[in-house]
Amino acid sequence: MSEAAALLRTSKNRKLLFSAGFSWLFDAMDVGLVSFIAAALSVDWSLNAQQIGLLAAINSTGMAFGAAVSGSLADRYGRKAVLLWTLLLFSVASGLSALAPNLMVLAMLRFVAGFGLGGELPVASTLVSESVPVEVRGRAIVLLESFWAGGWILAALISYFFIPHFGWRMALVIGAIPAVYALFLRRAIEDSPRYKEQADRRRLRFGERVASLWSGPYQRATVTLWILWFTVVFSYYGMFLWLPTVMVLKGFTLVKSFQYVLIITLAQLPGYFTAAYLIERVGRKAVLGVYLLMTAICAIWFGNASTAGMLLAAGIFLSFFNLGAWGAMYAYTPELYPTSVRSTGVGFAAAFGRIGGIIGPYLVGLLIDNGTTINAVFVVFFVAIVIGALTVMLFGRETKGMDPDRA
Repeated sequence: MSEAAALLRTSKNRKLLFSAGFSWLFDAMDVGLVSFIAAALSVDWSLNAQQIGLLAAINSTGMAFGAAVSGSLADRYGRKAVLLWTLLLFSVASGLSALAPNLMVLAMLRFVAGFGLGGELPVASTLVSESVPVEVRGRAIVLLESFWAGGWILAALISYFFIPHFGWRMALVIGAIPAVYALFLRRAIEDSPRYKEQADRRRLRFGERVASLWSGPYQRATVTLWILWFTVVFSYYGMFLWLPTVMVLKGFTLVKSFQYVLIITLAQLPGYFTAAYLIERVGRKAVLGVYLLMTAICAIWFGNASTAGMLLAAGIFLSFFNLGAWGAMYAYTPELYPTSVRSTGVGFAAAFGRIGGIIGPYLVGLLIDNGTTINAVFVVFFVAIVIGALTVMLFGRETKGMDPDRA
């Protein structure tokens, strides 16, 4: 991977990628902990499937608001400032969640944590996308997204070693660690050169930026991205936030389900790395289309798995292709908008996607409580993923090597 080596050879790029990457890792750790904690809460607080789905949906609601608000603020006040504040917000709220006495208080704190988390992700990807050379831009974003796998692995390890022995509250206390990391990040990163170049120009007002997303040059891109994000986030959060609980429903113990999910999570890393390799070789659309269609096939396989071996194999491939597609999606999205509205465009696409993240987990809980089988639930995700794949393949524009400020 000569391009990847060139990307990491520059100390400034390396520092940016790892600094933003660790903030991404902490985001993923928090989301992962919610999925494992949900399985523990179902036992500790005797929650039914619908209540677990509601908790995940509230977390995603916070992420939707956070993505829209923070994306817009980052175009107005800079990427660095918004990145730091969102990181601090979600880590403090996550730590306070450990003190929640009941489901209502926990849900309120998860909304705040979700707001910070949802705001940080699109801002971080925009910052990195604007700061690296165009020839390695897509690969840089997929490598940034690969830190998400590290966060899920960390969440799985924390859940496996801490929750059975110390309870779910201790896991949430660990989720407050990123607040300390924010102090380091304050000195480690700076706003992108592209954003600084526009510092002396008149910055568009909020209404102008939103209108621009729906103007002639960007209307098709916005519609395509919103459908893509909705279907991907709907299926991801519907499937992966329920993964430990689905394992329990299929007859495994809580500890055994944590073991299996840890193994499945490890498959995210090669999914990211293969997508990072291919995205500068064959382009964004091809990687997105193939990885999403393979995700859809694996969703059907997982839903119909009847043995431990089949369940594990299907889960590994589901994790591999789904997270590779996520990396490609994050690389693709900022490339469709110019600097003046880029963070707003990424934030609003992510926010609309989070609506899918609200519906997905809650829908799973509703369907399971009404007696729907697991394999029927995963058929719903199969259909959603295929719609997303076809949308980007038929209506998306290839952005490999393009400069959106000069398009």
